[in-house]
Amino acid sequence: MLEVLTATGLATAAGLNAGLPLLVLGTLARWTALVELPVGWKWLTQDWVLAVLAVLVLLDVVADKVPGLDHLNDLVQSVVRPTSGGLAFGAGVGATTPAVADPTALDGTGVWVPVALGVLLSLAVHLAKALARPWLSAGTVGVAVPVVSAAEDAAGLALSLAAVLVPAAVAGLLLAAGVAVVRLGRRRRAVRRRVPGAARARRDPVP
Repeated sequence: MLEVLTATGLATAAGLNAGLPLLVLGTLARWTALVELPVGWKWLTQDWVLAVLAVLVLLDVVADKVPGLDHLNDLVQSVVRPTSGGLAFGAGVGATTPAVADPTALDGTGVWVPVALGVLLSLAVHLAKALARPWLSAGTVGVAVPVVSAAEDAAGLALSLAAVLVPAAVAGLLLAAGVAVVRLGRRRRAVRRRVPGAARARRDPVP
């Protein structure tokens, strides 16, 4: 169960920032004893891979905070984030961490099943993020974009670290994120209801 939470946290984080969970996983496996990756995922600890992931994280962090450029970034990331999520789930579900001493989840399912699950999970998070961004940008004239992006980066880092160090906390973080999404959806619907009413008031002023 804990290994599934580890993999879920990493894949969800990939939906927010493609390279971040893989960079966290690879860095911890490369330079600490906190993570032991499965044999098939040892390539994540190679120096050149970590360098590429660091560049990917930096580009995503910068591009995602510029109104207008963030939409182009989301378009490109529609492929990158789900791919990263699949890799993160596949590596995370078989990794040995402080909370998971002997990974057994999804045994016998083959490598592609956890990868496919990670792709779907990360894609869902990415789509929710990409669909909400234009509304936030238009409703605040772009002011909210860097703020929301920074919050997403913080959430991605928190999920990545929690997935490795305290996988049980992933459930709480995902619940909090779900509540935030629901509240945002309600606020968006409320704004839509108010705008038509204001427009009618301007067209039909009180004599």
